[in-house]
Amino acid sequence: MNTEIIGIFFMFALTLLIGVPLGRYIARVYLGNATFLNGIFNPFEKLFYRIGGIDPDEEMDWKKHLKVMLSFNFIWFVLGMAVLMCQGWLPLNPDQNPNMSPDLAFNTSISFVVNCNLQHYSGETGVSYLSQLFLMFLQFVSAATGMAAAAILFNALREKTTQKLGNFYVYFIKSCTRILLPLSIVVALILVFSGTPMTFDGKQDMVTLEGKTAQVSTGPAAAFVAIKHLGTNGGGFFGANSAHPLENPNYFTNMVEMIAQMVIPFAMIFALGFYLKRRRLSYMIFGVMTVGFLLLVVPTVITEMQGNPAISQMGIDTSAGATEGKETRFGAAASGYWSIATTVISTGSVNSMHDSSMPLSGMTQMLGMMVNCFYGGCGVGLLNFYIFIILAVFISGLMVGRTPEFLGKKIEAREMKIAMIIALLHTLLILAGTALSTHFAEYGASTLNNPGFHGFSEILYEFTSSAANNGSGFEGLGDSNPWWNITTGVVLLLSRFLPIIGPIAIAGILASRKHIPESAGTLKTDTSTFGLMVFAVIAIIVALSFFPALALGPIAEYFSLS
Repeated sequence: MNTEIIGIFFMFALTLLIGVPLGRYIARVYLGNATFLNGIFNPFEKLFYRIGGIDPDEEMDWKKHLKVMLSFNFIWFVLGMAVLMCQGWLPLNPDQNPNMSPDLAFNTSISFVVNCNLQHYSGETGVSYLSQLFLMFLQFVSAATGMAAAAILFNALREKTTQKLGNFYVYFIKSCTRILLPLSIVVALILVFSGTPMTFDGKQDMVTLEGKTAQVSTGPAAAFVAIKHLGTNGGGFFGANSAHPLENPNYFTNMVEMIAQMVIPFAMIFALGFYLKRRRLSYMIFGVMTVGFLLLVVPTVITEMQGNPAISQMGIDTSAGATEGKETRFGAAASGYWSIATTVISTGSVNSMHDSSMPLSGMTQMLGMMVNCFYGGCGVGLLNFYIFIILAVFISGLMVGRTPEFLGKKIEAREMKIAMIIALLHTLLILAGTALSTHFAEYGASTLNNPGFHGFSEILYEFTSSAANNGSGFEGLGDSNPWWNITTGVVLLLSRFLPIIGPIAIAGILASRKHIPESAGTLKTDTSTFGLMVFAVIAIIVALSFFPALALGPIAEYFSLS
């Protein structure tokens, strides 16, 4: 078997081996059980509560949870804009990078607050070290926000009848101190000892292979890269992201970063099973997500390894695969695997240029974000999948003549309306943004570097990435201007918080209802049959919503190569 394929199998298997015990640990953290880190972090957490005037024993309903979440996310957004617009005057700016314009600061601040990290700037010239550190802080808290939201869902599904769903502050702080911070320290240390810089010095002189001296940006990159992957944020410290040799020096660090970005989304699925004591349910969810992931990643890896047929027809050797835009230290197979993992999980980091991928690879990358629930980001992947579970339960109930129920709670019209709005919102934001940018060519399409089908794909990818809180891009798009900064900023804002508000509202409403014991007529939702139903619902919604747009972009480009 090809050694590159063996490496991919090893990465996936190791992620799974780490993810299961990590899921058990995460469940213990959210249940309030004793863990080996209690003695270290309990005093710090009590100090946080005392300084913030927080009562950790206060029980909140779903509305109070959402009010708290939206309030401090708004504060972080305002602080982020202030730091970015004033960074030229603030300390820790050895390279004298200028202030950001208001529209770029608006986009960047929103992007990091919502866990997307869509970057319309280059890290070497666009931000100071102080700004990088603040953005790194946002990478912690945005990931913890999604994980805390998932913990609320866990609690709502676990209780038979209640309006008390725990304390958002507790879930949030524990996500930071007990999960994200320890893992980030481990990954950052691995990166430092592998060559990723961790310094506050400015540009350094380095000798190239040609013997010339070049000034290369450094900075506190190791810590930034660790949380960007573990928190499924994806923003690059440098403009080339994880294709940059200082962010991702070699194949070993590529594997570490690959595992880091997948391990918490895996673990959150198993944490649900441990938390609810319904491990079969978590196996069903993981199975559906994994089937979807494999259907995207297998053709992508094969396509990238086969190379570009148009180049082969010119008599050029393509045995190494489609190597344009890829780093030779990773290869075509590992780059193809990364491209699907990062779009499915909503990390958005890249170790190759997606703009150079084969047309069908570009399509599968977009499909991963259009589905937006195969593993997904930290916590929010489960929230998105929960919407499809509600839809599948309702449709299954209609098909077999049973009352739609999920975990002992009857699903009624109110919950279905919320679920449908959230499911269709994703489609609306992507297609409406693409249509407006294509129609108003003087603002949107005029910034394209590529004409025709590929140019349309660049626009479609930009809004798909924004709506999925992903942040990756085809990068053939001149996106650092007011049109793209504002339009994608609005999409980022709506596509982050409404898909959190909807599932939490549904879970809170169902939690307050009377619990119905299981009977012979209860629809089993932890079986492979129901898993197939959920997968069918996802496939039908995505196919009906996005096939016409994909036909105009990557599919048409594919046929143009032959």
